Amino acid sequence: MRQFTFADLFCGAGLFSEGFRSLGFRPSFAVDLDQRAVASYNRNVSPVAACGSVSLEIAMPSVDCLIAGPPCQGFSTLGRRDGADERNRLSAYLPTLANASGALIVVVENVPPFLASTHWEKMAAGFVRLGYKVQTMVLDAQDYGAPQRRARAFTIASKLGAIETPLKSSTKTTVSEVLRGIAPSDPLHVWPQPTALALERIKRIPAGGDKRDLMKSAPYLCPASWHALGAQATDVWGRMDANSPSNTLRCRFQNPSTGRYLHPTEDRVISLREGARLQGVPDRWRFEGDRSAVQRQIGNGVPVPLAAAVATSVHAALRLSQSAEAA
Repeated sequence: MRQFTFADLFCGAGLFSEGFRSLGFRPSFAVDLDQRAVASYNRNVSPVAACGSVSLEIAMPSVDCLIAGPPCQGFSTLGRRDGADERNRLSAYLPTLANASGALIVVVENVPPFLASTHWEKMAAGFVRLGYKVQTMVLDAQDYGAPQRRARAFTIASKLGAIETPLKSSTKTTVSEVLRGIAPSDPLHVWPQPTALALERIKRIPAGGDKRDLMKSAPYLCPASWHALGAQATDVWGRMDANSPSNTLRCRFQNPSTGRYLHPTEDRVISLREGARLQGVPDRWRFEGDRSAVQRQIGNGVPVPLAAAVATSVHAALRLSQSAEAA
């Protein structure tokens, strides 16, 4: 039985691809506009990625499967959710590019609100016109072995009929399980040193606590904006719960003011390697770029265990089709 191939559009550093590669798929082509992310892809996944825009002029190779994670900033509830964001329209290119590649299955990943957008409707209609059957799944990474709560929407366009929803894991992976055992010499096990004020705040936040605890115990350390916001943004300046999956990792997870990114027991934010582990990235990976670029590459990716779960279902459909052809 031959090895199935795939292409990855908007590939980033390759976390989505890694999930498919780990299931035996062979990457044939990948593209992204971020030069440093492309360098990370070529270093860790396969040297097939090119730096450039996704457009209808791309020369697509022949592949069994196409995966894509078009920009989600226009739909994400964590961002501005700008319906006029020019990047929103990029998903409309995918049916044409899939058709050019001959892909039997296409997997498009995005945030759940994407499914309720006119851009999704246009993309789905394009797939249907080309003979694909379209289905959607909203999956949470914590249900598939990732130590992180992260809901993602998957649109699957298939010429092989319906694709099975991946089976959930029987257990949840916790923060403490993945943060232990990191070698001090790991070049990614680094974090920014806090200012004196930031360190005073961190020291006073108890296990599982956040800015609300600090506002009660040391209000003089809190800016007026915290008191004005009241019960809003409760995860900021928060410690991760060691015994649960983490909250969703964002692209600035080494800034305590952007989420619950303080180490469960140590007085610091999590390291780059700890962030990578929360995304299921193998320790052998090395990312290209400065600390800010690496955070973006990690935070923008699909958790590898979730990607692998989807890849399992895609692989099963392709294998069944191949067996039927051989019979």
